[in-house]
Amino acid sequence: MKKNLLIAAAMGGMLWSANTANAQETVTGVVVEETPVLVQEVDCKNYYTPGSWKNNWFIQLGAGIRSPFVENSATKSTDDRRITAIYNLGVGRWISPYLGFRFSGYYGAMHWNQGVTAKARVANLNVDFMWDMFNSIGGYNPGRVFSIVPYVGLGGSFVYDYKPALGNISDRDGKGTKSNQWLLPVSAGLQLRFRLSEYVDLFAEGRAQFYGDNFNNEAYGRPVDIDLSAIGGLTIHFTGSKFKSYNPCDYVDYLNNANAQINELRGALATTTAALAAAEAQLPCPEVSETVIESTTTAVLPTVRFKINSAYVSSEEMVNIYNMAEYMKANPDATIVVRGYADKNTGTSAYNMKLSERRAQAVADILTGDYGINPNRLVLEAAGSNTQIYDTNDWNRIVIFAIPE
Repeated sequence: MKKNLLIAAAMGGMLWSANTANAQETVTGVVVEETPVLVQEVDCKNYYTPGSWKNNWFIQLGAGIRSPFVENSATKSTDDRRITAIYNLGVGRWISPYLGFRFSGYYGAMHWNQGVTAKARVANLNVDFMWDMFNSIGGYNPGRVFSIVPYVGLGGSFVYDYKPALGNISDRDGKGTKSNQWLLPVSAGLQLRFRLSEYVDLFAEGRAQFYGDNFNNEAYGRPVDIDLSAIGGLTIHFTGSKFKSYNPCDYVDYLNNANAQINELRGALATTTAALAAAEAQLPCPEVSETVIESTTTAVLPTVRFKINSAYVSSEEMVNIYNMAEYMKANPDATIVVRGYADKNTGTSAYNMKLSERRAQAVADILTGDYGINPNRLVLEAAGSNTQIYDTNDWNRIVIFAIPE
């Protein structure tokens, strides 16, 4: 029995040794272990971000009409519902090409029939959540002439100056009828947007606001009062439509080239290590002597790479700007040159000079805006495509950080 166990253990050891030998490459006595590289699949599509918080804000100015749908005690021969004017002011922002929000205020009178023609004044503020239907279905297009934008909202209304003071909503003392009240409506609407220029849109929209059964100081009949409005006006975009796009697949070729270089360097390192070991084996043992090495501190500055004909800093390159910002915070007296380049095989020399300038400016804006670096510590330079840092054309789409000479 013991003999059988010894034989099984020996055979297991031989198999384990064989597998270990296959997993290693031996070159002249030097063992180089293979390191697997995991490849993560990415979705090759464009993603959009608003960039700076200052982008994509807008203001809306408009006017229109409203008509309340409330309880009426009119006869068929009486005008039981009257149309009045309404004025609108709104401020909002598109946080993506598809979704946005706005604060929208309305003011105006309302008329209805309560045995006599009754009226009141209404001031309303809503928070609206907007959806650009055409960008969502047809893809983002900043030059699209016509768009449909549905929205829903929550808000608050102050209704006051009821004339005549009729109704059955009692005040707090229970001795009379309320003269004003705060209400919390929900609303839904549809906006039609017509592009006039990069910064100005013409809009027309309809909104329905839903109240409890006390909008007109009356509570009977149906449980919901409705205020319908239609307005039109202008939307002014302070920065136009500015969304930065990136595609995770833009750097696939760059990463493949980098991996190929890493593999070549690994092979060269293995060969050099083997040659060094062989040379050391032929040398006599040298005498040990004390050598004093002076330490030096040299900052290795990162670079920022861009895709073709673009000055947008991708999320993959943001880490390099972050490292540069950390270096400048750790060295508060340091001044850095931010120098932009462009590849020579794309565009004219004059165009590439402007492109490299925009690339340097984009990097500088992130350093100052996102990380609080004093702009006086940055020296911006544009090298265009007249100077090529790398022999590989595509690698010259970069911004390089440098120490001023």
